[in-house]
Amino acid sequence: MLRLHEIKLPLDHAPEAIRDAARTRLGVPDAALRDVTVFRRGHDARKRGAIMLVYTLDAEVEDEDAVLRRLGPNAKVGMAKDTSYRLPAPPPSLRHRPVVIGAGPCGLFSTLILAEIGLRPILIERGPIVRQRTKDTWGLWRRNILNPEANVQFGEGGAGTFSDGKLWSGIGDSENRIRKVLEELVAAGAPDEILYVSKPHIGTFRLVTVVETMREKIEALGGTYRFDTRVDGMELDADRRIRALRLSDGTVLEADHVVLAVGHSARDTFTMLHEAGVDMVAKPFSIGVRIEHPQGLINTCRFGPQAGHPLLGSADYKIVHHCRDPHAGKRGLDGRSVYSFCMCPGGRVVAAASEPGRLVTNGMSQYRRDERNANAGIVVSVTPERDYPGSPLAGIAFQRRWEEAAFHAGGGDYRAPAQRVGDFLAGRPSTELGEVVPSYLPGVTPTDLSLCLPDFAVAAIREALPAFERQIPGFAMADAVMTAVETRTSSPLRLRRGDDGQSLNTPGLFPSGEGAGFAGGILSAAVDGIKQAEAVIRSLHGALVTA
Repeated sequence: MLRLHEIKLPLDHAPEAIRDAARTRLGVPDAALRDVTVFRRGHDARKRGAIMLVYTLDAEVEDEDAVLRRLGPNAKVGMAKDTSYRLPAPPPSLRHRPVVIGAGPCGLFSTLILAEIGLRPILIERGPIVRQRTKDTWGLWRRNILNPEANVQFGEGGAGTFSDGKLWSGIGDSENRIRKVLEELVAAGAPDEILYVSKPHIGTFRLVTVVETMREKIEALGGTYRFDTRVDGMELDADRRIRALRLSDGTVLEADHVVLAVGHSARDTFTMLHEAGVDMVAKPFSIGVRIEHPQGLINTCRFGPQAGHPLLGSADYKIVHHCRDPHAGKRGLDGRSVYSFCMCPGGRVVAAASEPGRLVTNGMSQYRRDERNANAGIVVSVTPERDYPGSPLAGIAFQRRWEEAAFHAGGGDYRAPAQRVGDFLAGRPSTELGEVVPSYLPGVTPTDLSLCLPDFAVAAIREALPAFERQIPGFAMADAVMTAVETRTSSPLRLRRGDDGQSLNTPGLFPSGEGAGFAGGILSAAVDGIKQAEAVIRSLHGALVTA
């Protein structure tokens, strides 16, 4: 199979144009071209009104070697690489079943790999099954009732279940783990197109079904789920090797290989690990707001007259502004970055709190991305050295401070504080909202967002919004609405691990995924879960192999 790169075709090309383009690129007669399939499809929207689809194609032709020799090395044609994932060999023996803590993307895929080689893993999840979790989450959105163990952050599927379901990442993947993730998701009910579109996504409601189907597969392979069960402690031997887990139901589970995949909001778990002396350090993250615009505005700015084309869907954006640095001789804000985070086309802003008396925002979209507003986090980078020095848990205290401020600014009942962009830039509180209707449930309170953001973040966002306006006309429109506070952009700490995947000072504990500081988003977390399952298997084989 030959792989053809950068095949560009008009947005409304005829179906046969794909085969014609492949034949032209290869310089072969039609009879010699046995088959053509789409491996990847994206689009080039740099010229508004002349958007092109960009394909990577796989072609089967007669005498592939002769075709490659004739084309030479610069024809953007090569042999298609094998994208299949190969499971590790199972270990010869097993003292205890491996345990995975957390049923988010990282934990699910770690459990799946361990189950597929016959190790019968135990998956412990503090929250409920995904259907019950969905009901509890809507309890916050519709009735202002927070369940601290079942919400956007906790429960089967993890935080990614209530998101846009984005499935792209900049991570490297020489072992085809990404392909493994995507193929398993399709097998569990995700749309086939996630295998070939350049920016795949699933959407919240479809993710619920995918998570349930993956559970059925894992259980059929011998895996065991324990829902509504929190890990409250560990038992270590004299060498700090993990020997057992103390669970919230009062039982003790013997375990010597534990994948820790708790996600970035398991603050009580992080505290327990810190008190147990597990190696960890504070790390940077970001803080800010959710901003909403009419999706039609973003579509027109990005796609021009071709906005609304079914192959383009709802437009997204990714923007960044580097604030002026006083050390470069200009008045500024210490060179902080302000950037868009987790942009959700045609979606909604959601209540993502997981602790009573604290308020957090996030964004999500359904598969069709057809709701009226576009939303994204507009966030400012923060660092331990500058903003929360001291303990590895200091970033959590920093987050909590501003989440509590947002809770009170919104009225103390999980309504979120909100402000028109025009008022925010003018430095005055909002008393009413305008054209853009906020999508956040259970509702918003017009106010002054400077009450629930650090002063430097307010100043940085005020500097960034006019810069974003120059990139996307209308971005700083007066009636765009901002909702606070966005604090869960990534984990505020990292549980350091060695080349063997294990904690630097607690053997048998395998810190994994976003909560441990090694991933950001569904795909990278799932891939890290696979990687850490492989590390567990290597450890069970008794061999140290560099990850």
